[in-house]
Amino acid sequence: MLVLTTPPTTIKCMSEQTIALVTGANKGIGYEIAAGLGMTVGVGARDARRGEEAVAKLRANGVDAFAVPLDVTDDESVQAAAALFEERFGRLDVLVNNAAIAGAWPAAPSAATPESLREVLETNVIGVVRVTNAMLPLLARSTRPRIVNQSSHLASLTLQTTPEVEFGEVNGTYTPSKAFLNALTVQYAKELPNIKINAACPGYVATDLNGFQGTSTPADGARAAIRLATLPDDGPTGGLFDDAGTVPW
Repeated sequence: MLVLTTPPTTIKCMSEQTIALVTGANKGIGYEIAAGLGMTVGVGARDARRGEEAVAKLRANGVDAFAVPLDVTDDESVQAAAALFEERFGRLDVLVNNAAIAGAWPAAPSAATPESLREVLETNVIGVVRVTNAMLPLLARSTRPRIVNQSSHLASLTLQTTPEVEFGEVNGTYTPSKAFLNALTVQYAKELPNIKINAACPGYVATDLNGFQGTSTPADGARAAIRLATLPDDGPTGGLFDDAGTVPW
């Protein structure tokens, strides 16, 4: 098992004017990722007011943060965000695709509708592709580019088909959307060997995504993404990881 241990010196090295974007970062896990990266971080948020409030809080805690109005389901919004980074920095070093929705829960496959599935895929999959592809020209100018896609243990087909692993009620929208995201992560990593591209499993975190029923804190859930975003040059790519190490696909 590969354990994702990141020496403090590695984070310090990458944090020197390293530019990051975290989508869905005004609250929950995304906020904690922005707080823990140790970088100049764009706080992506659909709601401009909430984004500015998050930035003010981050700055008060010593984080070099700025607001990025960003709706991952909207082409114009994403292109405007890319233009902001182009104008301000001319590059992007780290992209964390954190924004996601749960959709109706629980939603067994037999109860899912085309509309409910499209809604979840639009944010959790298509939104990731939309943002990633818009930011790739900026990431190409980085000397140490990293992409982290926020996945879930629920998306592991291996774990889902292991009899002794219990994940609760069956879900036909959110869970498949994250499995789709895992497959995309692998394909991006194959296409773009010069970028470290991995997927992170935050665990069962208490956020509004699950009605705050999770057993871990948002700070706990941010750790895997932060470590993948600050990987050394010999770190892995095209993998699925949680805070303890490798998660099976």
